[in-house]
Amino acid sequence: MIKETMLEAEKRMKSTIQSLEEDMAGIRTGRASPALIEKLQVDYYGSSVPLIQLATISVPEARMLLVRPFDLNSLKEIERAILTSELGLTPMNDGKVIRLNLPPLNEERRIELTKFVHNRLEEARVSIRNIRRDIIKELREYEEAKLLSSDDLHVGEEELQKLTDRMIAEVDAAGEKKEKEIMEV
Repeated sequence: MIKETMLEAEKRMKSTIQSLEEDMAGIRTGRASPALIEKLQVDYYGSSVPLIQLATISVPEARMLLVRPFDLNSLKEIERAILTSELGLTPMNDGKVIRLNLPPLNEERRIELTKFVHNRLEEARVSIRNIRRDIIKELREYEEAKLLSSDDLHVGEEELQKLTDRMIAEVDAAGEKKEKEIMEV
């Protein structure tokens, strides 16, 4: 019973880390990355669709993204979505593709981005701790229902704490890596 509960906890914690890494991929670091815009929602024939489903996104140069839509009729909507996003990028539309030049980050913007990363890291840590709290509650309910002995409960709580510490270390490592990327000139 403890093993199944630990596997569930690990699965939930890993999904939190995966979500964090996906969010971090969308944070601009001065280098062009398709992850920056691929989840951008585009209004396409009345429905909201991620950009990755409407176009191929490539990186022809270190500071440029090239968006090549599958359907040329969606070019204007893609351009509008990029302009209205909070990315601060100006699309250049030549009728067939959209080019996005990424300006170099200034020091003030780098500091803002690191603050955002720190906030997102703290949200991930809190999420992992909440999962730990939920699992401990579940284990204690098992003990009350006489499905676990108090010794098993203690062992389960220790295993859960080790898992939590390991996952928080992964969050911290991901944060350090992203912060290093952002501060790199």
